[in-house]
Amino acid sequence: MTIERVGPLDHLSKIRKNEGQAKSRKSQKKDSVQLSEEAKAKAEIYKAVEVAKSASSVRADRVEEVKKKLEDPSYMSKEVVEKVAEKIMESFGI
Repeated sequence: MTIERVGPLDHLSKIRKNEGQAKSRKSQKKDSVQLSEEAKAKAEIYKAVEVAKSASSVRADRVEEVKKKLEDPSYMSKEVVEKVAEKIMESFGI
């Protein structure tokens, strides 16, 4: 039976090779992410919706009533939008 050489006898060569790869990875630039203002706004809206859904004080009957009103094109007027905006700002203490 013949046993052929499988790899290097010097185990340190593997460690040195791995150290060299680790150093080259450290010297590479790090990735960065930039979010658009639109993405940030959508994230805030999503977060607000999730908070509202998890709140125990949300009245489903009122939510449905408002949804039906918003579907009616004649309901959306400048006055209604301003009143709703004021109420929302008041509820957040703005």
